Amino acid sequence: MADEKKGDAQKPAGKAAAGDKAGAKPAAAPGAKPAAAAAPAATAAPGTGAAPPEKKIKPSARHTGSAKAARRKLRKKKSQIGARRKKEFTYRGHTLEELLKLPFAEIIELLPARARRTYIRGLNSEQESFIRRLRSADGPVRTHRREIPILPEFVGKTVHVYNGKEFSPVDIKAEMIGHYLGEFALTRKGVRHSGLGVGATRSSKFMPLK
Repeated sequence: MADEKKGDAQKPAGKAAAGDKAGAKPAAAPGAKPAAAAAPAATAAPGTGAAPPEKKIKPSARHTGSAKAARRKLRKKKSQIGARRKKEFTYRGHTLEELLKLPFAEIIELLPARARRTYIRGLNSEQESFIRRLRSADGPVRTHRREIPILPEFVGKTVHVYNGKEFSPVDIKAEMIGHYLGEFALTRKGVRHSGLGVGATRSSKFMPLK
C-alpha cells in the first residue's frame, strides 16, 4: 500500500516537471545577441501618395568650391536681379527743389565756413556783376572770377572760367554746390614726356631714324 501511494505521488510531480519544460523558453546562449524589435516601416505604401520630405541643399553644395565662394556668387546673382535705383541728390538734408525755395540767408548758413564767410563779408562789384549776368543769361557766361562759391541757383548753367591761358567751360551740377568755380578749371596740366630724341643721350646717338 505504501509503495502504491509513493508511485501516485511521483506521477503528478513528473507531469508538472514535464509541463514546465515544455512551456519554458529556451535559454539564450551567453554569446548570442538579443533579437531586434520589429522596425517601423521606413517608406510609405505606394498607394498612400505621401512623399518623403526634400532635404535643403546648402550653398556650398550647389557650387563647387568653398562656402565663402558660394555666398559670394549668390550675392552677385541677387545684385544682378535687383535693379539699383538712382540715389536722389541731397545737400545737408535738402533736395535741390527745396534749396531753390529757401531764402538767400538760409542757403548761406548751409554752405561751408569759407564760402559762407565770402558771402557774409559781401561781394565786390565784379563778383556781383557776374552773378547778375549769370541769372539773366540763357547761354554760357565768361568770367575771370574763380573765387565765387557755387549756389543752388547756378545749377544747370554753363560758365567759361579763365584758367590763366583760356576760358575753360564748366557745366555746373548739383554736386558742385559749396565749391568754388576755380576748382573745376585747372590751371596746370600733367607733364607728358615723349621718347628720347636724337642726340639726347649717348645711348640714343646711334638710334635709327626710320
